[in-house]
Amino acid sequence: MPPGTGDVQLSVSQNIPITGAVIISTPQDVALLDARKGAEMFRKVHVPVLGLIQNMSVFQCPKCKHETHIFGADGVRDLAETLGLDILGDIPLHVNIRETCDSGQPVVISQPQSDAAKAYLKIAKEIVRRLPVPPA
Repeated sequence: MPPGTGDVQLSVSQNIPITGAVIISTPQDVALLDARKGAEMFRKVHVPVLGLIQNMSVFQCPKCKHETHIFGADGVRDLAETLGLDILGDIPLHVNIRETCDSGQPVVISQPQSDAAKAYLKIAKEIVRRLPVPPA
């Protein structure tokens, strides 16, 4: 769901069975405010929060490979610790992610051995691992 904790998000979480929520945020302070509100809202309506994902965690220059934390570093990690939640992973700010998605061939399909694809796959495995086993 989009950021915020408005009536639409609350109605959806109360009227549709939800197995768990994943909170995704950039590490900047203003985004973390919405992430905190989202996690707290899900807890209030008894939806388990499976963990947090730090999006746009680091930018790596494609020419020199220097890494820059454009949106700050570890903001989501700090929030997870405060809320007693786990970090499911980090998604870098990488031009290949945008380009492959825009072309209709996400990085996990078009470049499955890339670090970006591995980041997504690691997160997917963590989410699946945390989901409850459905009754037989």
